[in-house]
Amino acid sequence: MKIITKQLNFKTKGAGELIDITAQVQKELEESGLKEGNVTVFVIGSTAAITTLEYEPGVISDLKDLYERLIPSNKTYAHDQAWGDANGFSHLRAALQGPSLVVPFVAGILILGTWQQVVLAEFDHKPRQRKIVLQFIGE
Repeated sequence: MKIITKQLNFKTKGAGELIDITAQVQKELEESGLKEGNVTVFVIGSTAAITTLEYEPGVISDLKDLYERLIPSNKTYAHDQAWGDANGFSHLRAALQGPSLVVPFVAGILILGTWQQVVLAEFDHKPRQRKIVLQFIGE
């Protein structure tokens, strides 16, 4: 059993951007040489998240609409008053979605559905440099 840790870096545009990172995760898996196991995909930061979805314009639009209805960006949150950065909604959306995901792999290929991609969700209202840690455990 081996543990291999890698890092991906992304510059986001902010404001609810969703980025398909599946190909980058698969590339790192191939470079690891591991054939069977799991990868944990973890975003560092409290205003971004990791999820899976069918990465197509309709779902992207629907998901952004869902976040806006559940946690409106135009509301004032206690966090905003504590720090004055007006991104309380970003923290709440990220907490709701979660910072990580575990994906199994077999024969060196991520086990994902035909229409399932691994996605970085940026919730902050301004561009950010995001670091995503990939931790492969397997053989």
